[in-house]
Amino acid sequence: MELCTILQPECTTCATPGSKKKVLELISDLVAAQYPTLSSQEVFESLLAREKMGSTGIGNGIAIPHGRLTTIDHPIAIFVKCEEPIAFDAIDKQPVDVLFALLVPADQCQQHLSTLSSMAQKLSDKQVLKQLRKIHDSTELYQVITA
Repeated sequence: MELCTILQPECTTCATPGSKKKVLELISDLVAAQYPTLSSQEVFESLLAREKMGSTGIGNGIAIPHGRLTTIDHPIAIFVKCEEPIAFDAIDKQPVDVLFALLVPADQCQQHLSTLSSMAQKLSDKQVLKQLRKIHDSTELYQVITA
């Protein structure tokens, strides 16, 4: 699946959220603004439920928060680059500044796993990550992440 089919430019942003809770709220608000049938609270609770099972901070300043929703029929992606790294309880104990969030229909587990895997692989490319960290513009961020 092409990333641009699940990630809209409006769901890609550079921000300074300040904390893990605030970045999850930001992600939830971005989704709710683009998908009016979803509430910000519903999205937030889904992401938070997954974080309670264990941090989605995978190391090297990257987190991949994700959740399942019964109210959607297609995956929704959100990409956030934090201007200031935030504590995220990552496995390497380092702060996070690059987040790829994914919401999937509750019945599409396999697609969920393959999308998360391909994004983790893309973000493990040191050149891509270095380029993303230099960007301070949402439009440019979208162009690089979907290239």
